Amino acid sequence: MEKKGKILVLDDDPVVTLSCKRILGAEGYNIITVDKGEDAIKRISNEEFDLLISDIRLPDVNGITVLKESKIIQPKLDVVIITGYPTLDDAKESVRLGAFEYIEKPFTPDFMMNVASKVFDQRGWILRKAFIDEFRNDIVSLRDTQNPVIFYKEGTWARPIKDGLWEIGFDIRYWLLSGQLMYIDIPEGLKMVTAGASFGKILSGSGQTEDLVSPMNGMVKETNTNANTAMSALIRDNLSEGWLLWLARVQPITV
Repeated sequence: MEKKGKILVLDDDPVVTLSCKRILGAEGYNIITVDKGEDAIKRISNEEFDLLISDIRLPDVNGITVLKESKIIQPKLDVVIITGYPTLDDAKESVRLGAFEYIEKPFTPDFMMNVASKVFDQRGWILRKAFIDEFRNDIVSLRDTQNPVIFYKEGTWARPIKDGLWEIGFDIRYWLLSGQLMYIDIPEGLKMVTAGASFGKILSGSGQTEDLVSPMNGMVKETNTNANTAMSALIRDNLSEGWLLWLARVQPITV
């Protein structure tokens, strides 16, 4: 099988490294695994890699340090941060240092393959102009470098926009992979959001509901009343891989 790209996987959990090797190796990627941050930095100093997948909590140096050093050594190297202990501070720092994506463990095989595909297949990020024009105010590109997305957990995210406001929203891929996505329910007249608490729900075809968890505290200035229409179009046209939906625009507050 022709190798698609060279990926370094850094994690001290052998289950994670073996999973990445099995999942991505089966797709034709050349996978190298290490379990210490210093070893990863040495490999990156001596070899060219296309992608680094790194845990944050490691037995020696922190994964954020590995990210920082890696981008100095190989500025064009894409880095995906994975963690079993997601925090907004770590996510912000990861994005600031140039991480391609910040992912919570555990992840599904399909989700990891989608992440790798995003790195290696730039064509997957092109939407036809008519779609962009119609839903320009409802969708968020994962490739927006001006206002990068900071992933939180359970499919939600946040990003700064302008005038001190932030957008919070959800990742369609997360719910599609779990088989639960059907309808987004945001309470009418929503005024406040609280970090770690529900600010809306996802309804499934079976009638089950799952909470959308807010990544921050804030006063709600606007909600996306067109979110369900845009979501349906993204799914219908198989365009969900490179785009997210914002659900509320929030003025952050400190509690």
